[in-house]
Amino acid sequence: MRPATTLLALTAAAAFGGFAATGVRDLLDNRAQAAPSAIPAAPAGAPAATGASAGAASLPAAVDGQPLPSLAPMLQRVMPAVVSIHTKQRVRIRNPFFDDPFFRRLFPEIPQERINESLGSGVIIDAERGYVLTNHHVIENADDVSVTLADGRTLQAEFLGSDADTDVALIRIPAQDLTALPLGDSGRLQVGDFVVAIGNPFGLSQTVTSGIVSAVGRSGIRGLGYQNFIQTDASINPGNSGGALVNLRGELVGINTASLNPRGSMAGNIGLGLAIPSNLARDVVRQLVTVGEVRRGTLGLETQPLDARLARSLGLPEGQHGALVAAVHPGSGAAAAGLRPGDVIVEAGGQRIDHPLALHNFEGLQPVGSTVPLKVLREGRTLAVQATLREQPRSLEGSALDPRLSGARLAELSETQRQALGRGVLVEDVAAGSRAAQNGLRPGDIITATSAGGFDDLASLRSSLARPPERLVLRIRRGNVQGTLTMM
Repeated sequence: MRPATTLLALTAAAAFGGFAATGVRDLLDNRAQAAPSAIPAAPAGAPAATGASAGAASLPAAVDGQPLPSLAPMLQRVMPAVVSIHTKQRVRIRNPFFDDPFFRRLFPEIPQERINESLGSGVIIDAERGYVLTNHHVIENADDVSVTLADGRTLQAEFLGSDADTDVALIRIPAQDLTALPLGDSGRLQVGDFVVAIGNPFGLSQTVTSGIVSAVGRSGIRGLGYQNFIQTDASINPGNSGGALVNLRGELVGINTASLNPRGSMAGNIGLGLAIPSNLARDVVRQLVTVGEVRRGTLGLETQPLDARLARSLGLPEGQHGALVAAVHPGSGAAAAGLRPGDVIVEAGGQRIDHPLALHNFEGLQPVGSTVPLKVLREGRTLAVQATLREQPRSLEGSALDPRLSGARLAELSETQRQALGRGVLVEDVAAGSRAAQNGLRPGDIITATSAGGFDDLASLRSSLARPPERLVLRIRRGNVQGTLTMM
């Protein structure tokens, strides 16, 4: 048996939306060959089997007067709301010869761009407005998005908005006579509840698989943004992304998004599927429709892991877990709630907090203005406090932090980048000829530390630069290279 660490090394095969439909014919050609089975002769006097029922037993329509259970009636109502999404992306082929006019004149037939096509799934959630919910990674960077309905109609879709950090996207189709799925309450799901996944795996439209809820609130999976997944053993394969996870009432309780497989997404299903809860998707859609983007709240503090040494110094029992508060930003929700350095947050909103990443994930899933209960350990006592999350800025002009950063615009890392790097801010743009540009800062750089001290995100960088250092040095990650820049 493999060691338990192998299970922890499972990688998330989330790029199901980008599935090339080639190879499906080969899959179908490898179908199993049926071998004839020997059928014993009927006893003397027994009626002979005839027609399609010959040699095969048929299930009765009812047992003891009760009809046999079937998902068919529910699926007849639900399946018309699940659609196929086809995307096209034009990708320019990078070839240095194309820069030479002589080469282009000699070989005009050589293409300078290619078209990438992919298939995914989506769910109609509003028939009147034509709203279709899907995954961000299904339509990411697409130049053309079309939707094929269960009745065969194909329509061009309009992009309304998306949130990469939760992998939720909303598009709209101009069509009449649509069928929509009602959004259920994913918060009521329990382990063991039956669920059904519907989508277009491997380009095979309107495919249904069933299973149970294997876990709720699943998180800690690298590379998948903010996480509060429903885990299910219903088969989820490439092309299923963006499809529906429904309960037995035919309510949408999740958006299928990924499968965990150590051999990658094309290896097929092994019973570890993940879906975005409908309650989370509902909040993202509400923000996309009302304000056009997702705004997240923050407590306004910095935390660090609670190791055994720190636990002993704080007088906490051995093995105590939590997020140790290292700093509280002035004017933040945490400051208003009375939190201070040295506090250990062990629970937030009823969820256990074992480490800073769990708290960060919890914050990222809360709307701006929400008040959440926190359980805090302080000087041997357990405190219950209420903290209101305030909006965190998505980007800031460098001049608002330090004049030496003038001309640069800094932004939060995406959650996927944060999981890979741990901390930092992104240099989103640098104005030509600006002070930041003259100092060598470039768009795409990631600032991971400064001479003013460490920081986790944009808010903590701003806090650390409240008293600008005499000499400002930035630690920069540029691609796979790390270095330092002295800002003059």
